[in-house]
Amino acid sequence: MDTKALFHGSLVDTSRILYTPSNFAKLSLSYIQEIGTLQATKPHISRRDHLNSYLFFIVQSGSGILSYHTHEYSLNAGDCVFIDCKQPYYHSTNKNLWKLSWIHFNGPTIPNIYQKYVERGGQPVFHPDSTEKYLDVYQNLHKIASSNSYVRDMEINAELSVLLSLLMKDSWHPEYSRNHTKKTALAEIKAYLDENYTKKITLDELAERYYINKFYLTRIFKAQYGTSINAYLQEIRITQAKHELRFSDKSIEEIATECGIGELYYFSRVFKNIEGISPSEYRKQWN
Repeated sequence: MDTKALFHGSLVDTSRILYTPSNFAKLSLSYIQEIGTLQATKPHISRRDHLNSYLFFIVQSGSGILSYHTHEYSLNAGDCVFIDCKQPYYHSTNKNLWKLSWIHFNGPTIPNIYQKYVERGGQPVFHPDSTEKYLDVYQNLHKIASSNSYVRDMEINAELSVLLSLLMKDSWHPEYSRNHTKKTALAEIKAYLDENYTKKITLDELAERYYINKFYLTRIFKAQYGTSINAYLQEIRITQAKHELRFSDKSIEEIATECGIGELYYFSRVFKNIEGISPSEYRKQWN
């Protein structure tokens, strides 16, 4: 099902299709959520945050900016944008009012494809030699979404594959690749763990915070530091617990909570697995 809408407002003139894929498409295919064209009539800002979608758009004319993942990018005619909308972002036209054509899309394989795009050095903003092929994909998708074809979902999936192939071809920038900046990113993550070990920290949280696939993060962290993230966190927490057991009068339960390990029983079990003795035995031996 789709809904086509024309909107003539005080800030923009838009033509868009809101598309609802079948359950089969959501589970098995790449699918569009929205596709359209926007002509700004006045300077304005569009903001999004934690949107479960991936956005591709082309600046066909005019200029503006994109703020994404703590960076600000200038956008001009011929520039393309490809971003993960779960990250906060906004884009705004300037006085040279722009025209955009955009596609919001998603699918079960898109997160891993996007991660590969980033690992290859793909940037949120890039300027291809020509936007003609991208515009062709946009027009084909718009036509399919507007049709009554009973295999629309399959046709949309095929056309999105063309778009993703184009994006992957334009993503190869070794100077920006994840491998190139791996050590810097890992140093930031390690510093975060050092400073926040008292909190509950999950791989999913780290992946979202540092914009990195959690499985890739697990692999490169262990390669760099010789231990897993969970083991490193336990090491920090147990080291702090030993300090408190030796040099404070806090109860073992208080220490367990303050070190971020939690319940006394679980803390005692973890402590004994690492140190070979219980927290109370450790305190007795060292005091």
